Amino acid sequence: MKGGEFLITDAKAENIFIPEEFDEEQLMIAATCQDFVESEIVPHFDALDKHEEGLMPSLLKKAGEMGLLGIAIPEEFGGFGQNFLTNMKANEAIGSAYSFSVAFMAHTGIGSLPLLYYGNQQQKEKYLPRLATGEWLAAYCLTEPGAGSDANAGKTKAVLSEDGKHYILNGQKMWITNGGFADLLTVFAKIDNDRVLSAFLVESATEGITMNPEENKMGIKGSSTRQIFFNDVKVPVENQLGKRGEGYRIALNILHLGRIKLGATVIGGMRRAINNSVNYSIERKQFGASLSEFGAIKHKLAEQVIKTFATESAVYRASKDIQDEIAALLEAGKAYGQANIGAVAEFEPECALLKVYSSESLDYIVDELVQIYGGMGFSAEAPADRSYRDSRINRIFEGTNEINRLIVADAELKRGLRHKISLLEKAAEVLDDKENIQVVDVSTPDYYALKHAYVGQLKKAVTILFPLLNNTFKKKLAFEEEIMMNMADMLMNLYVLESTLLRVEKLEKLKLKTTISVYHDLLDVLLHDVMHIFKNKTMDAVSSFLEGDEKAEMLAIMEKLTFYDPVNAKTARRRIADKLIEDEHYKF
Repeated sequence: MKGGEFLITDAKAENIFIPEEFDEEQLMIAATCQDFVESEIVPHFDALDKHEEGLMPSLLKKAGEMGLLGIAIPEEFGGFGQNFLTNMKANEAIGSAYSFSVAFMAHTGIGSLPLLYYGNQQQKEKYLPRLATGEWLAAYCLTEPGAGSDANAGKTKAVLSEDGKHYILNGQKMWITNGGFADLLTVFAKIDNDRVLSAFLVESATEGITMNPEENKMGIKGSSTRQIFFNDVKVPVENQLGKRGEGYRIALNILHLGRIKLGATVIGGMRRAINNSVNYSIERKQFGASLSEFGAIKHKLAEQVIKTFATESAVYRASKDIQDEIAALLEAGKAYGQANIGAVAEFEPECALLKVYSSESLDYIVDELVQIYGGMGFSAEAPADRSYRDSRINRIFEGTNEINRLIVADAELKRGLRHKISLLEKAAEVLDDKENIQVVDVSTPDYYALKHAYVGQLKKAVTILFPLLNNTFKKKLAFEEEIMMNMADMLMNLYVLESTLLRVEKLEKLKLKTTISVYHDLLDVLLHDVMHIFKNKTMDAVSSFLEGDEKAEMLAIMEKLTFYDPVNAKTARRRIADKLIEDEHYKF
């Protein structure tokens, strides 16, 4: 399946990957990462937040000695050469480590991958083995005071020296993760008066590099975040990364990858927050009973589980699709870096929507963690404090969620306009037959057939809106951000719902769970919630650009396409919560 094609193509359970299919080696690598977090990082949570001198880099180097920094780096450069899925599972395991996970991901992701994917052989041979072992640590220098979401507005300049041997770098970068201790910086700057950025590998020991003190941040306090200044810094010409003017493309493509990696990383944070939630709810007594016995608390616990399970389902479905695309591109003769970048770019809509869904789900989960702890949750002595503070940055990392929502809708529409997917053809087919649109037959006896029918209706609802919006606004559609974000929310929830449906269906077909009923509960409540979202978003979108009879007709169509026979969500949530309480930790 092509990127974005989930909207117009019905996927089959047997064709998607689910987390229960990770093999023994992959689970062993993830377990090693998790053991490292529990034994080496958890005891230092408080010390990390206090910026104990040298602690964070020493822990990163220890991870490097164990091979954890080189999981995704090919063996020829000192790494383990593991595939995309394995790397994502390892990211999940590290993701429960708060500030350490930020430093770890910055090193292994945006710090190392530009070099791995765009560097020439000499550059990779020189630096990658050091990064894989933790001998050197890495950072990524893109953002500037006047260039945040608009990265290409950066003013850092690179001018070729008179002897042609160096680029002279001048400028300022801010919010640089690992900035305080990184040995190798990937710096983005414009050569002369170029319109677009170029990229450079800069050794931090080079003369002319200075830094401000550590930023005092709301959360992720343990991670090093600094402003870095470049004053006549001499960078050897052979350290230019990629071609001149290719920096902006490098930056964007690495951000695409960072988005889906963040989707996996926050799952680790979700699991830690859920485990803290359920354990405290069992231990804490009020009115003569454990908190876990109260319906209001069970509602919170169940929603935490549903959001985590749904995120897992969607993230690993997309990850396997990306891995398969990497393999196909390699087989077609693409170089390693081109194959990885090309595969992630192909699934641009999925990467962006997963970044949004996962970060907002984690925010919900940690917010409810605080609430379950009550007054104790507001104390810095309780684990809810760090979870709550550290979660918030994820809606800003890798492009704000607002930017990513616009990317989701815009990328999907452009795929249709460029005929990469048959979006417009499918929309025309549905609109030509709009008089015959009917509500789903809820008497359908087959459980999964009914759920797929609901998903099919939602796909039609989103599909037919795209050409109507494009025909109405044309090039001005980009300025209708509220409508585009409505579209993104529908696409996001649709992808996650379908992924969860396919996972539960596959679990039952392969008999991977002894009791499937609680997974039906998960799916039922998720569908229940998504239907409510669709009713709201379709009404908002349609009412924002249609009037009179056209508006009335389209709203009537949307009412049919979002029709749903409600389930007893209260009782389903209670059963989900009861399983969590019985297991005493997330075990779905």
